Amino acid sequence: MPLYKTITIDESTNLLIWKIEESYELLCEGIQLTPDCQNRVDKMKSDIHKRGFMSIRHLLAISGYTDFDLFYDDFGKPYLKDDKHISITHSFEFSGIIISDKPVGIDIEKQREKIHRIAHKFVNSEKDFVDQEKDNKTRLLTIIWGAKESLYKLYAKAGLSFEQHIHIMAFDVGMPFTVGSIHYKEDISHYDITFIEFEGFTCVYALPYIVE
Repeated sequence: MPLYKTITIDESTNLLIWKIEESYELLCEGIQLTPDCQNRVDKMKSDIHKRGFMSIRHLLAISGYTDFDLFYDDFGKPYLKDDKHISITHSFEFSGIIISDKPVGIDIEKQREKIHRIAHKFVNSEKDFVDQEKDNKTRLLTIIWGAKESLYKLYAKAGLSFEQHIHIMAFDVGMPFTVGSIHYKEDISHYDITFIEFEGFTCVYALPYIVE
């Protein structure tokens, strides 16, 4: 059972990452899905998507939940029946969840050069410090994308734009922390962003910014 990493972020927040090495059939063993989720996975054409879907259910089981404890709102945001907040991610051979008493968001992305071609779609206020980066631009852009994806999942409002509404403060790729903000309609909110890099992948998670 390849539980790859567990991080206790605070007393109510835990992050789990799975490295997907098993077949779909092996991942199905011991897991019961709701009829809706069984229908969803049956319709998936990609084997890696099916395996990612099932690996998430193993992470839920490790956390003390089943597929029957998970539900989604109309926006597609997942929730747990005990009122804990949850966010889910899957990219190639890695999947992850984060569970907390607070709103949370998580994203895992493979570091790929192709992100340069779409940077104009999600980089706006970050452009100056992105342009200054020479040696680690792929890593930097992957972190920014992951941070914005995490905040998008956490906030979960229709019409939210990566480019226009979500902003990531300048940071050093060697220091795994930054701050993000969402400016949406009349609301402005701030968030702590943390990133982890492993095996050519980047995991980013977001939590509400706490002023101490």
